[in-house]
Amino acid sequence: NGKPYQTQIQSESGGRGLVVQDVDAPTSVVWGRILDYDNYKNMAPKTIESKNYKVENVKPTKKDPLSQIIFTRLKVGFPVLKLEFFIKHLYYPDLNSLTWTLDYTKKSDFNDSCGFWYVLPHPNDPDNRTRLYYSVEISMFDWVPKFVVDFMSTKALTDATGWVKKYSEQEFQKQGGMKTTKSIAVTSVGNVKEVESDEKAKNNPFKKLMFWDKSDAREKKRAKEEEAMRIAEEEKRLAAEQESEARKKIFISWTRLSMVSAVCIFGAYNIHLGISQ
Repeated sequence: NGKPYQTQIQSESGGRGLVVQDVDAPTSVVWGRILDYDNYKNMAPKTIESKNYKVENVKPTKKDPLSQIIFTRLKVGFPVLKLEFFIKHLYYPDLNSLTWTLDYTKKSDFNDSCGFWYVLPHPNDPDNRTRLYYSVEISMFDWVPKFVVDFMSTKALTDATGWVKKYSEQEFQKQGGMKTTKSIAVTSVGNVKEVESDEKAKNNPFKKLMFWDKSDAREKKRAKEEEAMRIAEEEKRLAAEQESEARKKIFISWTRLSMVSAVCIFGAYNIHLGISQ
């Protein structure tokens, strides 16, 4: 029916909860809103400031499919009170998820917070709709007023999925209601960009004829050069270690030989003294 499912547990200093929300837009559009942290101040309720201060790109592996680490400064405003906090996001596009905690290297006005987004194609219409999961746990300091604690642990849950639903559906309508096969990422300066998926590239018969678009080839060449440099540096380091180890073995061998020679000479001298006497 379009209404979100919500469950939550509240405590004196905070609470935790889960919301499931259906969105009439594909997952790529939904991710575009979730990752647009620099624009949260214009979309998310109570958010008055939002800015990424660091974005780290990570090469995913089978063991660890982490793609990006996104650090964001946020400030929420209430009557007579503003709260600033710093979030560390871990983005796993291959797992359709994003998790977060506080950035514990910085001082936040929240005692603690963690949570996740889980974004899946809708089972009834995977091409054009999304089933969105949002979970958060928050703990506030004792000096934070109770009405703020109540808001952050109750209404903020449905507000979070509500604004994502609203702006995702608006963006999808702007695009003409047509699904794209692009994935979403965040640039180093915090902007959201669309990346052509491998599936779309494979299905494009003119891809190989686009000789004027050499950015992909340049990127692959740069990656190969960096890998070659890394291998060369590693071989150089191993060679240096082997040379150092060989020198140590030679030194130890000569030391042992000198000690054996000294013992032999000392023994011969004692024998000579015994015969002389």
